[in-house]
Amino acid sequence: MPVATFITRLPSSGDGIRLAVKDLINVAGVPTTAGSRALAATAVAAERDAPCLAGARAAGARIVGKANLDELAFGASGVNAYFGTPVSPLDPGRVPGGSSSGSAVAVAAGEADLAYGSDTGGSIRIPSAFCGVTGLKTTHGRIPLAGVWPLAPSMDTIGPMARDVAGVAAGLALLEPGFSVDVAAAARVGRIRLADVDVDPVIDAAVDAALARCGVQVIEVSLPGWGAARRTSDVIIDAEAAVSNRALLADPARRDLLSPRVRAGLVEAQAVTSAQLLVARAEQERWRDAMAAALRGVEVLALATVPFFPPRLEDAVRHGYLALTSPVNLAGFPALALPVPVPVPAGQRLPASMQLIGRPGAEALLLATGAAIESAVSGPGQSSAR
Repeated sequence: MPVATFITRLPSSGDGIRLAVKDLINVAGVPTTAGSRALAATAVAAERDAPCLAGARAAGARIVGKANLDELAFGASGVNAYFGTPVSPLDPGRVPGGSSSGSAVAVAAGEADLAYGSDTGGSIRIPSAFCGVTGLKTTHGRIPLAGVWPLAPSMDTIGPMARDVAGVAAGLALLEPGFSVDVAAAARVGRIRLADVDVDPVIDAAVDAALARCGVQVIEVSLPGWGAARRTSDVIIDAEAAVSNRALLADPARRDLLSPRVRAGLVEAQAVTSAQLLVARAEQERWRDAMAAALRGVEVLALATVPFFPPRLEDAVRHGYLALTSPVNLAGFPALALPVPVPVPAGQRLPASMQLIGRPGAEALLLATGAAIESAVSGPGQSSAR
């Protein structure tokens, strides 16, 4: 199987920031494949950039390539059966995370200064966690989705990925010209612990240690219904993914070009009924209210990004990748994933990842808080390796 960070590499010249673009975002003159052979077989060059690229173009960014991803963004391991699996620079034997796998690897490996990814259930935050970089899931609707191959439009978002918080802030300023981090870091952080998600205790300890080193006031926050929100997000993603990709399923020739996993998943997704979707939409509204209520006494919420460290490639098929991320998409709130070190005595080689969640539109607060945590954990006595 080939191994590729980029599905299409582009010539790069000049001294602007190097930008990798997930290959479901249109780039003028380049076909968009969404990581799928079924699309690649008939794809033609995009006539124009997706609108979300306008700020980067105006700033002279150099698009170095269209980054690989889970096929149709319908997965979270980063494994792609046709275009190959991007290699994690932290551990080549482990999955890079997805679906924005190539975007995370391009940044982590130094092939790009900045990457754009998409996040429908965790697709920016999971590969950021697994590759030791920083990624921002933006508030739903903040960044335009025109010119982006859809998965579940009511939950799809576009966001930046970079090696550190400053890079992510610069990336959001390109996605949304005029954006700046003009607020102070949060002083009160709500710590979420979930009884129904088995988080690796090393990761949980790393999150607690990072918050302690930052010196913020940490308040334990209860947020019941997380597991139900996770299941509700599955229903909505499946229902909308089936609609987004119905043309591929309806054409036997293109359907046969889908990988067996994605084909089976989309066929199963077609079984979601209108009644089930109606119930899920009502649950989505209730969950949005519950998350807003959890944030009333604190400025941001904190928990792990993924409950486990990246699995080995042979164990890529497993449950739980989205356990801590997709409920955020269901609410439409923004979230930042940033690496935090594990204690040196743990003797580990991979970083853990903390997720910060804010109210809609609170990206500046998340980035200011992330920068404060990043600064605090960079001192002596910590290791960024697991």
